[in-house]
Amino acid sequence: MTSISIVPVHGVPLVQAGDDLAALLLDAIAASNLALEAGDILAVAQKVVSKTEGRLVRLADVTPTPAAEELAERVEKDPRLVQLILDESTEVVRHKPGVLIVRHRLGLVGAHAGIDQSNIEHGEGEEGALLLPEDPDASAARLRDAVHAATGVNIGVLITDSANRPWRLGTIGVAIGAAGFNVLDDRRGGSDIFGRELKVTLINRADSIATAATLAMGETDERTPAAIVRGFPVECDAGQVAADINRPLEEDLFR
Repeated sequence: MTSISIVPVHGVPLVQAGDDLAALLLDAIAASNLALEAGDILAVAQKVVSKTEGRLVRLADVTPTPAAEELAERVEKDPRLVQLILDESTEVVRHKPGVLIVRHRLGLVGAHAGIDQSNIEHGEGEEGALLLPEDPDASAARLRDAVHAATGVNIGVLITDSANRPWRLGTIGVAIGAAGFNVLDDRRGGSDIFGRELKVTLINRADSIATAATLAMGETDERTPAAIVRGFPVECDAGQVAADINRPLEEDLFR
C-alpha cells in the first residue's frame, strides 16, 4: 500500500423507500466526473441504506409497553422512541437521564440502538425515527452485487454509522456492514520490528476506513452520504463481514 485517497460523492438526491440506491450512487458518481475502479471501497452512510429499505417508522404508529413507559420516565425520552429502542435491542446496558445505552440485536453496543431522528423527513405534526438496516452486511453485499452488475467492476462496500466510545468524547464513523474486503487484519503470531512476537495485535481495518470516510462525507448538513476509498487492498472473495468485528460476549470485561 502506497497511499489512500478518499473522495466524497456529491449530488446524491434525498432517497425514499424503495429507491434503487446503487443506481442513484452510480449516477452521482458519473455526474461528478468520477468512476469506480477495481479494488475501490464504496463507503455509504447508514441513513440512505435504511431509508431505501423502508426503515423509517412513524412514532404515531408505536404503542409503548408499561416497561417502555417506566424506562422512558427514567431517561426522560418519548416512550414511543424508547419502545423502538427496546424492540431493536437485546439488553439495556446503562441508562441515565438523556442517555440509553443498549446492546443492539446486531451485537453493536451504543446509544439508542442506533435509532436516529436527525436528517430524516418528519411528517407535518408527527415525528419519525430511522432504524438501522435489518442486516447491514446483507445490504452491503446487495449493493456490491448491484454495482458489479451495472459496471462490471469489483469493489468493496462499507456501510458506516456514527458512534460514541466509552471514555472518549465525540462521535466517530464505524462499520456496521461490509462486503468484498477483510474487515480485520490478524497480526497475532507475527513479529514486530525487533522480532518480538505479536500476541494481541488485531487491526480493525473496517472501522478505520469508516472513520476516515465519515470525515470526508460529514455528519450534519453536508448531504454527502457516500465516498470512494481508493488505494486500500481489497480481497474480492473475502469472507469476513462487519458482524465479525463485534467482540464475543464471553470476552466482554465491562459487563
